[in-house]
Amino acid sequence: MEKIEHTTVPTNGINMHVASIGSGPPILFLHGFPELWYSWRHRLLSLSALGYRCIAPDLRGFGDTDAPPNASSYTAMHIVGDLIGLLDHLGIEQVFLVAHDWGAVIAWYLCLFRPDRVKCLVNMSVAFNPRNPKRKPVDGFRALFGDDFYMCRFQEPGEAEGYFGGLDTASVMKMFLTGRNPAPPKISKELGFASWKPVEPMPAWLLEEDVNYFASKFSKTGFTGGLNYYRAMNLTWELMAPWTGVQIKVPVKYQRIYS
Repeated sequence: MEKIEHTTVPTNGINMHVASIGSGPPILFLHGFPELWYSWRHRLLSLSALGYRCIAPDLRGFGDTDAPPNASSYTAMHIVGDLIGLLDHLGIEQVFLVAHDWGAVIAWYLCLFRPDRVKCLVNMSVAFNPRNPKRKPVDGFRALFGDDFYMCRFQEPGEAEGYFGGLDTASVMKMFLTGRNPAPPKISKELGFASWKPVEPMPAWLLEEDVNYFASKFSKTGFTGGLNYYRAMNLTWELMAPWTGVQIKVPVKYQRIYS
């Protein structure tokens, strides 16, 4: 881990923390919620040893990257803009792209907006969802799963933060990183996360030191930055009108991984 370099890159009006290692063809890794560059630590080491330049930023609102306060600053256009600015700063014309969870959502948008910057995409957990011009995404989730569906429950500023604040940060991380209930995740307005349980004992792939790293960062920043991705979903939908019907043209390998 000590071989991984950490830098701060100015991009699109924010300062972005970037972890990187290696030289050769560049791979850009995009993390999910609630995660950080650290989710890719093993891939950074293994793939850099095979001759790749591995780059994993903390996305806008996460970790040591700036977190603008307003949810309107977290549309897909903002996040993709951050990434294009990052690539320009690093002098990289095209990348192999690897992403998971919210990172996967952003990866799809990056491929839609700037396919010229992506050589190919390996995406995990979130399939491409073409824009439905007749229904905003949050409205669609509410119609399918009700107000308690987690994406709907995350919409009101401060409400989800209250649920997170009722638990110590390490417990929150264990709950998100080890939970494996295949049902649509729901959060009761009255009970909060009471029905969400982490796996005990923790799986072998997750160590206490890993949980503590995530907890140390989210204890400082809180979860609002990541929650703002959900709060900007409908605004992104509005701004995406010109791309209605556009297809992904970048070569893609997709793998469904529960998250």
